[in-house]
Amino acid sequence: MDVRIEPSWKAQLQNEFEKDYFVKLTEFVRQEYRAKTVFPPAKLIFNAFEHTPFDKVKVVILGQDPYHNIGQAHGLSFSVNDGIQQPPSLVNIFKEIQDDLQIPVPVSGNLTRWADQGVLLLNASLTVVAHQANSHQGKGWEEFTDAAIKKLADEREHLVFLLWGSYAQKKSIFIHPQKHLILKAPHPSPLSVYRGFFGCKHFSKTNEYLRANGMEPIRW
Repeated sequence: MDVRIEPSWKAQLQNEFEKDYFVKLTEFVRQEYRAKTVFPPAKLIFNAFEHTPFDKVKVVILGQDPYHNIGQAHGLSFSVNDGIQQPPSLVNIFKEIQDDLQIPVPVSGNLTRWADQGVLLLNASLTVVAHQANSHQGKGWEEFTDAAIKKLADEREHLVFLLWGSYAQKKSIFIHPQKHLILKAPHPSPLSVYRGFFGCKHFSKTNEYLRANGMEPIRW
């Protein structure tokens, strides 16, 4: 099955494309795009992989599913297009970065600049119906994105996994703590941000770990 995805990831995930669940998922997603308004735009479904090839990944930030309002989602978790109002979770992420590293809050919520430095901004589900959060959960995307996480955990070393909220933290079962740095915190949403996301200092801790392992820190 020919899937248009960044070549290094295509090589790593080739086996997934042949599996029954992925064939069914592909057909389901095609029908959804034909019949409904689905985000992100179809050409950006694999955008996270496009900007962060397998061998370039340094950090993984896991989200749940894409933003579901018009113009927001462009295939990177927590990120929105230029000119779009920053959603509350992203506002809180920028506040923590400002507090942690004294970096001013940016005007744009577009995190492509992170992705291009090696931050894989991966949602568990890669598509969503407009205005219907979690509408494509349980259709096969999670199996695919879990396979991507497992590949990174198994094949790479000294990555940083930022697991925010209980959903993302469940993925830690795939990650070897002796090979990678796993940082956990509550989700940055307004509902849970004061339970320990603020003050977690994940961004400075990430850079300290990268430096200690001979890698360039991220310019957050």
